[in-house]
Amino acid sequence: MKQKGLDFGETRAEPPKVPGRRSVTVSELTERIGSVLGTEFFDVWVEGEVSNLKLADSGHVYFSLKDDRAQIRAVVWRKAARLLRFKPADGVQVLARGTIQVYAPRGDYQLSVEAIEPLGKGSLQQAFEELKEKLQREGLFDAARKRPLPMLPQRVGIVTSPTGAVIRDILRVLRRRYRNLDVLLYPARVQGEDAAWEVAQGIRVLSAIPGLDVVIVARGGGSLEDLQAFNDETVARALEACPIPTLSAVGHETDYTIADFVADVRAPTPSAAAEMVVKAKEELSLRLRHLDGRREGALRLRFARTRAALAALAAHRVFEAERGRLRTAAQRTDELVRRAQAGLTRRGERAREHLLRLDERASAFRFDRQLAARRETLLRHREGLAGAIRQAIEAPRGRLARAAGKLDTLSPLAVLSRGYAVVFDAEGRRIVRRSSEVGPGDALRIRLQAGALRATVTEREIAE
Repeated sequence: MKQKGLDFGETRAEPPKVPGRRSVTVSELTERIGSVLGTEFFDVWVEGEVSNLKLADSGHVYFSLKDDRAQIRAVVWRKAARLLRFKPADGVQVLARGTIQVYAPRGDYQLSVEAIEPLGKGSLQQAFEELKEKLQREGLFDAARKRPLPMLPQRVGIVTSPTGAVIRDILRVLRRRYRNLDVLLYPARVQGEDAAWEVAQGIRVLSAIPGLDVVIVARGGGSLEDLQAFNDETVARALEACPIPTLSAVGHETDYTIADFVADVRAPTPSAAAEMVVKAKEELSLRLRHLDGRREGALRLRFARTRAALAALAAHRVFEAERGRLRTAAQRTDELVRRAQAGLTRRGERAREHLLRLDERASAFRFDRQLAARRETLLRHREGLAGAIRQAIEAPRGRLARAAGKLDTLSPLAVLSRGYAVVFDAEGRRIVRRSSEVGPGDALRIRLQAGALRATVTEREIAE
């Protein structure tokens, strides 16, 4: 096909090159512009109104930011879009943080957004409502996934500030109710830029500790800005993934946070959280009594049903035949018992008669006469034995008296009774028989019939 002045079958000639001129391609120019913009505007905050918002099937979010004099295209990539705390909408004033990039196919520059915050009055509340609605659609608030707190926990983990009044209030209540409770504290900031990340990290760390029974996330009261860390999606996801029961005790009784909705149990205050974790003794006693009553009622109901089932079975005709056989066997047993009793009675009567006959035969021997004769024989033997003993004693006694008389005659004491004395040396060990055995000045001891004397030799006479 040919047209006037143009032949598609011919090869176009290259334009002549001008000496000294340096040219770049469109791609090269676009790449250089993108590099300059990306370096110069690497991390910027841009304030503007959202318009032309489009949600792509790929998960990316496309929109424009504009003010009264200009506009800029913006994109939130899928990975960053999942982490946004609130979703932008047309006509909403926002503050977007990102990097300027160039979209080469169209030669447009655009803002690659990493984070978005709403602007104006009620912006935090709007972010709160949007995140709440998102998590509710995903089922994070469903009552079916809520777990009850353990009855008697042994180890409790707490994520809160280590220097605030909250931890002191919680520990005071726990010590009063259960002094031996093991408490693990993960210190985390509860307000500020990195507070949400630290709270979420504390939940993850405590949930990995073996033997932990419950995790408490706690903070005192404050404004919506102060509680923002507990309205963060990161904290909500950490509570959802925690494998053990969680308890949220953030703010006062009238304060509600995203953490309150996601946690298994919400406490109105930190002190109330400690009371909910460790039940009072009276509450446990009441609970035990209630369970005991339910157990008794269940047992009575089961017994009643069992008795009714047994009665229904017993009324069946199959068992009626068995009952007839049992009644016949019982009647036969009664008859055998009566015959056995009659036989025992007859044997007893015969035994009694035999005993009477033996008693009559025994009475014929007259045991009383035989006993009297043996008693007389015993008395005669006793009198003879007594006389023999007296004779055996008198003869030795006479010999003993004669020997005693002779002993008295030979006794030195008998001589002393006639006026004699016995002279001993000073120690009383040796008898002095001769005057030559002592000398003047020697001490002597003189034994008399009654008593003794101490003497000293003044002179001695030698017998010729």
